[in-house]
Amino acid sequence: MHLGLIGLGKMGGNMRERIRRAGHEVVGFDRNPEVSDVDSLKAMVEALPAPRTVWVMVPAGEATRATVAELGEILDEGDLVIDGGNSRFTDDAVNAETLAAKGIGYLDCGVSGGVWGLENGYGLMVGGDAEHVERAMPIFDALRPEGPREEGFVHAGAVGAGHYAKMVHNGIEYGLMQAYAEGYELLAAKDIVTDVHGSFKAWTRGTVVRSWLLDLLVKALEEDPGLAKISGYTEDSGEGRWTVEEGIANAVPMPVISAALFARFASRQDDSPAMKAVSALRNQFGGHATRAADAGPSSGSGSTD
Repeated sequence: MHLGLIGLGKMGGNMRERIRRAGHEVVGFDRNPEVSDVDSLKAMVEALPAPRTVWVMVPAGEATRATVAELGEILDEGDLVIDGGNSRFTDDAVNAETLAAKGIGYLDCGVSGGVWGLENGYGLMVGGDAEHVERAMPIFDALRPEGPREEGFVHAGAVGAGHYAKMVHNGIEYGLMQAYAEGYELLAAKDIVTDVHGSFKAWTRGTVVRSWLLDLLVKALEEDPGLAKISGYTEDSGEGRWTVEEGIANAVPMPVISAALFARFASRQDDSPAMKAVSALRNQFGGHATRAADAGPSSGSGSTD
């Protein structure tokens, strides 16, 4: 299958490589000429056989909206656009309607896996028409982890459902990371505990709290015992906020996710060991920039959290 891929950053570049390893042809475009296969969106479109499938992997918000609008002007009837970024689900209906007026299909796809997705595969949550999902399935199969399809892929529902599922996924992620982080701070504060790293490592096998996030926290502590090299200042991608807003709109109580979100806000006021752990975790799974201790904000962000 042939695919156009727009956005070749931390995740997009790795996705291009994983899809190519599966035997598909990928034409990638990025504003950075050092990683781009072509020099313009138009050149990318012209390099693809019709009907075309184009995957958008750029920052959520205006950048994605502008890219989708531009694609609407240069693609043809029968082509398909997939938004794989962290767009808010409310943007999907607008994008789909804009493209549908030109006979162009649209899917939204929440993508999880961060910088580890190249080797491990990506968790995919897709929204849109079944016929469009089936058409893009060779690409989804190339990106998802090996094994049963339903363990790494879901057609979550209509347009917007994929990004909605990814939004909730990220809200849950906030709560999980905060729980590990608070446990880390308590262990580090108790004088009778002399091996905090070892305690966390012991939990990675045979316990009910084992997880990939726990593995990553252990890795972070191995690389930086005490997390002395980073501050606890922790950004948020917006999806935790959206999750809490949806909880309010649907009268669903979310005390854990809400508390985790507000803890991130608090981290920007006062440094804490717990928020250093959250910051380290975000860097481990998503390549998100951290702030060095006693330094100003770092630039750069991943696209999974």
